[in-house]
Amino acid sequence: MITHPCFAVEPWSLRETELSLDVLAQSESVFALSNGHIGWRGNLDEGEPHGLPGSYLNGVHERHPLPYAEAGYGYPESGQTMINVTDGKIIRLLVDDHPFDLRYGRLVAHERVLDFRSGILSRTARWTSPGGRTVRIASQRLVSFTQRAVAAVVYEIEPVDGPATVALQSELVANEQLPRFEGDPRVAAATESPLVPEEHFAQDTRLRLVHCTERSRLRVGAAADHLIDGPESVRWTAQSEPDVSRLTVTADLVPGQPLRLVKFVAYGWSGERSLPAVHDQVDGAVAGAMGTGWNGLVAAQRSYLDRFWAGADVEVEGDAQIQQAVRFALFHVLQAAARGENRAIPAKGLTGTGYDGHSFWDTESYVLPVLTFTAPETVSSALRWRHRTLPQARERARQLGLSGAVFPWRTIDGPECSAYWPAGTAAFHINADIAMAVVRYVAVTGDEEFERGEGLDLLVDTARLWRTLGHHDAEGVFHIDGVTGPDEYSAITRDNLYTNLMAQQNFLAAADAAARHPDRSAELGVDDEETAAWRDAAARMAVPYNETLGVHEQSDGFTTLQRWDFEATPPENYPLLLHYPYFDLYRKQVVKQADLMLAMMECPHAFTDEQKARNFAYYEALTVRDSSLSASCQAVLAAQTGHLRLAYAYLAEAALMDLDDLEHNTRDGLHIASLAGTWIALVGGFGGMRRRIGGDGEPELLAFAPRLPEALSKVAFTVLVRGRRLRVDIGPSHARYRLLEGEPLVVLDHGEPVTVTADATVERRIPPTPMLPEPQQPPGRRPLGVLVGDAERDGPATHD
Repeated sequence: MITHPCFAVEPWSLRETELSLDVLAQSESVFALSNGHIGWRGNLDEGEPHGLPGSYLNGVHERHPLPYAEAGYGYPESGQTMINVTDGKIIRLLVDDHPFDLRYGRLVAHERVLDFRSGILSRTARWTSPGGRTVRIASQRLVSFTQRAVAAVVYEIEPVDGPATVALQSELVANEQLPRFEGDPRVAAATESPLVPEEHFAQDTRLRLVHCTERSRLRVGAAADHLIDGPESVRWTAQSEPDVSRLTVTADLVPGQPLRLVKFVAYGWSGERSLPAVHDQVDGAVAGAMGTGWNGLVAAQRSYLDRFWAGADVEVEGDAQIQQAVRFALFHVLQAAARGENRAIPAKGLTGTGYDGHSFWDTESYVLPVLTFTAPETVSSALRWRHRTLPQARERARQLGLSGAVFPWRTIDGPECSAYWPAGTAAFHINADIAMAVVRYVAVTGDEEFERGEGLDLLVDTARLWRTLGHHDAEGVFHIDGVTGPDEYSAITRDNLYTNLMAQQNFLAAADAAARHPDRSAELGVDDEETAAWRDAAARMAVPYNETLGVHEQSDGFTTLQRWDFEATPPENYPLLLHYPYFDLYRKQVVKQADLMLAMMECPHAFTDEQKARNFAYYEALTVRDSSLSASCQAVLAAQTGHLRLAYAYLAEAALMDLDDLEHNTRDGLHIASLAGTWIALVGGFGGMRRRIGGDGEPELLAFAPRLPEALSKVAFTVLVRGRRLRVDIGPSHARYRLLEGEPLVVLDHGEPVTVTADATVERRIPPTPMLPEPQQPPGRRPLGVLVGDAERDGPATHD
């Protein structure tokens, strides 16, 4: 989309300079506003035209039965789908009785700007009605970071070339008509008119609707109040019915005399609280917003984002698109989590209904690493949500005959919602992903209270799962059989390397945490015998390796499988899962997304530099990137192994996943994990940042190995670690480290310890990049961010 002529490349904003209906649905996703609790898609203020109307509350969903040709023991019985809740964005406009609809009359000018520093979506337009009257429209919209339940809109209308009678209809609308759903009819039934009316109200300038979902029994309330500023002729009426509550404001205007409406909207929901309680909750929240006022909300929003950017900004010189993309990415990652407060972070955030609004493993493996170093308070909240679902995860483990907890592959509020075993619920690695998110958060923040409480619970239950899921063979080697790793083109394998290495870290982290908190461990029934068993399993963990090829195996026996016939696969047959049976994919050497590469990124201590280089070259030739999660990981490994130009190409693919709609599904919502991957590619790839885990009494250190590709002249970033703000500036030949805040910090630069203080900048020379032959990708699968010269030589890359 950013290459579409109606979008501009700017460092701190996303600007649409004219309205293009052919990318309207995609623009609604990229212009979405959220605070992790409320999500408003970037629909036009007037409601129509639209691609996908969307107003969401984190956790509000409806249940539906899961279909099976044959029932089986342990199959999840019901699914969950995020629903469109009451829409509070709508302010319809009539000019001399003509509805303001951009498909009629003449749109003279139209511009929208999403400002990453203010968190405000602004819009200006000039429109000539079918009756010939030209008007100027301006609006601003925000979803508040500081008042969790509140969103607000300012809407202004003024005639330009003569007097006009205008009407504004500010509405709360439930059960909006949505585009026809083409998928599972059970899901369609759950999302069509999912809200059952319980209360409607309209009086003076105040509106309210309360509904309840039919199956999940979640009560949803929305309230609105308004400030009206206009000429003496202005008047208004309010009315309501079960699914619509409306304030109609009319006025006779002349040029130079605008009508201004400020709309404050508040949301609340609960699965337990009564109708009067939810009613009072939203009324109180909207009253608080009215008291703060629009200017107060704007000032608080800017202050919140100033604090965020002070600890999160990434500066890029040499590529204006990447600079815009990384700030766009960070803004949306923050929006997905900021005020989630013990709720999940969905894979699409609250920007659309893709993946039914479910949360997956990529929250812990992609999103939380970024937030840990930039907005750590959001990470403890996300992990507390996982902790809240522990009872369901324990019950799932018992159902499968296992100990500990089995966390769901996909869910909204805890139960497993995946109806597909091989490439879904068999991916037990999500347990270790959660455990490592706990370890990372505690290591970076020093939050011992969290580790002693929720963190230890999560570490213990995940470790117990691995101990019963795996087994020691006759020679004492610990194997984990019948699982699926991150690569969903290989399923039900033995000893998936990523799973084994992550489980190994899980075992050791749980044992170490139990030793640090013996009283809490005793409460959980952990004794010395159990922790010894964990350490023994970790020490004897199977690590598949092909001695002949000199590479690690993605899973036991993977390198002996027949290679996929890439040369005979036409470009239009990607993604493969839409054109070939899983039976064929599972028995061939073909990789959907980074798997063993992800193991090398997450567990770098388990591989030598030479092994990383050989592994990367081998698996690069097999990886087709039929997943948006792959490019950022490949960028990191390409940078680590010295292939900086290739890393830059993968960075561009991750960064532009939604801005260029590379997967052709941005209309369904943003790829939050791929957006997070933009930061990972820059900071973990070109910054070379990773945690070096201490051993034998050594402390854990933050390590850097910075190197830039020729295309970039500078990358600078700030990370938060143990109460400090550390800034890293990387140029072509030198890296500079400086503490912006906090006590002195020891870090590693290319393996050498460096003490960084607030008094002076430490400068280090960047060693030469090793020269290695550039690995090849499957034919036609070069990264989408490939450099122009490479594209001319190799032909265009394709991706779906």
